[in-house]
Amino acid sequence: MNLRIPGPTPLPQDVIDAVGQQMINHRGPEFESMFREVTAGLKTFFETNNDLCILTSSGTGSMEAAVVNTLSPGDRVLAVPIGVFGDRFAKIAEAYGADVTRLTYEMGKAADPAEIATKIVDEGPFMAVLLTQNETSTGVTNDLEAICAAIHGAADPSPLILVDGISGLGAIRLKTDEWGCDVVLSGSQKAWMAPPGLAFISFGERAWQAYERAKMPRFYFDMGLARRYAERGQTPTTPCVPALYGLQVSVRKMLEEGPEAIAVRHQGIGDHCRKRALDAGLGLFAEPGHYSNTVTAVTLKEGMNTAAVLEELRTKHGIVGGASKAPGVEMIRLGHMGYVTIEELDQVFDALEEMI
Repeated sequence: MNLRIPGPTPLPQDVIDAVGQQMINHRGPEFESMFREVTAGLKTFFETNNDLCILTSSGTGSMEAAVVNTLSPGDRVLAVPIGVFGDRFAKIAEAYGADVTRLTYEMGKAADPAEIATKIVDEGPFMAVLLTQNETSTGVTNDLEAICAAIHGAADPSPLILVDGISGLGAIRLKTDEWGCDVVLSGSQKAWMAPPGLAFISFGERAWQAYERAKMPRFYFDMGLARRYAERGQTPTTPCVPALYGLQVSVRKMLEEGPEAIAVRHQGIGDHCRKRALDAGLGLFAEPGHYSNTVTAVTLKEGMNTAAVLEELRTKHGIVGGASKAPGVEMIRLGHMGYVTIEELDQVFDALEEMI
């Protein structure tokens, strides 16, 4: 099977083998050694010296952790959705009682740094800004560096910057410390080449200061508790040990390649995917200049139906793609992050060309 959904993503064979190991004591020295190694490796790709915690949850759990550990009910928050998952971040904040102002962009468009800065100046102050690095639903990557610079320049002190890096981090550079991101989060099932079940979240100094003031309810996702246990090489509750086995192997592989080489490789894969789409007479949903290098939203020709195309890809060619997330738009979403080759993408477009 050629799994081309935007996550969970395919696993290298040595990662699969690692996942099948016998369980160990999650309070013992073997686990501590693995946990510390993986944490240090993740920090290399988060490009941070901040605290980093590993949570047993989906990426959405880390979104919730980012919100409840830094905010109080009634806090004013600026959310900048550019798609379905950016809107989810906003909905989580609303669910816990934050006063959320949305600066929403049409699906397929990227956020404008200048517009965000103007919103902060004209309608602030805001306690936090919720951002998306890479929007899985549309195949759009924000210019996060420029957005962060605009936010920091718009107010002093600037709002906290909370970044969903779930479908980008590990494949697309995100310089947490250099860009001044206070909270950054990601998930194991994306570019990390590991099974679902783990989320990662970094907390900077300003985030910890906010943690001390935050009044939203928290228990399972209490970052202070997670940090205290992480200092001992443990987690507060039973972790997903098999996923950590796999992650240990995948992070080692990623460290051997290095963040910049991985980013360059994904750029090449993304360019190839987009070229094949256009050469086939198909379209690209994302705004030019903001194409994602981890997921491409391919718009179909008139008369083609998303559900029918996905069904034929699956049953006739053994290819599994992602459905459209944009209402009324006939498109398929193709994941190409982590463990992926040009040949696997060529299989997709060779099959699509047969249908055209």
